[in-house]
Amino acid sequence: MAARLDEIARQAGVSKATVSRVLNERPGVSVRARTAVMAAIEALGYERPSTMRPRSFGLVGLIVPELQNPIFPLYAEVIETNLARHGFTAMLGTMTPEGSGEDEYVGMLLDRKVSGIVFVSGLHADTRIDRSRYEDLARQRVPFVLVNGQVPGLGASSLSSDDALAARLAVQHLAGLGHHRIGFLSGPERYSTVQRRLAGFRLAMRRLAGPGAGDLVELSSFDVAGGQSAAARLLDRGATALVCGSDLMALGAIRAARRRGLRVPEDVSVVGADDSLLMSFTDPALTTVRQPVLAIGAAAARALADQVKGRGSGCGEQLFDPELVIRDSTGPCPAGPR
Repeated sequence: MAARLDEIARQAGVSKATVSRVLNERPGVSVRARTAVMAAIEALGYERPSTMRPRSFGLVGLIVPELQNPIFPLYAEVIETNLARHGFTAMLGTMTPEGSGEDEYVGMLLDRKVSGIVFVSGLHADTRIDRSRYEDLARQRVPFVLVNGQVPGLGASSLSSDDALAARLAVQHLAGLGHHRIGFLSGPERYSTVQRRLAGFRLAMRRLAGPGAGDLVELSSFDVAGGQSAAARLLDRGATALVCGSDLMALGAIRAARRRGLRVPEDVSVVGADDSLLMSFTDPALTTVRQPVLAIGAAAARALADQVKGRGSGCGEQLFDPELVIRDSTGPCPAGPR
């Protein structure tokens, strides 16, 4: 057996410990390493461990980035509820700096022979990632669905809120209130969702104010601190209204305005994104662009169920219309300089 482990490890280009975990169906092996070990086993003429027991029909992986942003627990709840209606039980995995990453979760889920996986705002939204992790899943014929973001050319089922439309709705609302110095703040530009929202913002600003408009842009992290720092820079540049990439960033923007002695919305208007829980109870109640979580969650569960039951494969990308929810954090543009 030791000689076989050495032989398989050399063939696969991994450690003997990794080979052992695969052979004994242990968690903690990445998709790429598992695929390499399986290929080595076949090339050397050994029996594949996957033949020892069938896939666990009914068990589905659900991976979300974190739970601090209220939009992600909402997605998890909606998708889990809809999966149950299709006869599936969800195993929730949450990515945190101290915990497991997406690849580790996928490895553990494959160890448990899940029927499929739903990824919510995962690495697939990062345009700089190595896409082979998803290509490996497709080659292994593991059903999976991507929520909010896609991997171009993969052909996987991808369901997203229309981020470009979300930005346009926010700009149109603020322009209708007389604002022209409208700033945009969001997360890092490497994410496809940010790229689309930024493109929608700039298009709407060009239509509003002509060529060259849409230069009031600051990118930071998707949390309250990131929103506060980005908003502070935009306020220094004379913005009278702010379009934010998340509700948490919008709360940070309101904090930045108040620390300058500015009132919201009398001096500065703020628009969030997502309409996550409790945003109607903030002070002031937050105007935001609501993600169609209920529709996306139901469609994601249905798409995965269809794949698992052999009624379809990846259907490409489907966009869902967001909705502008007007509350108290936006108002007319103040007359004269602040």
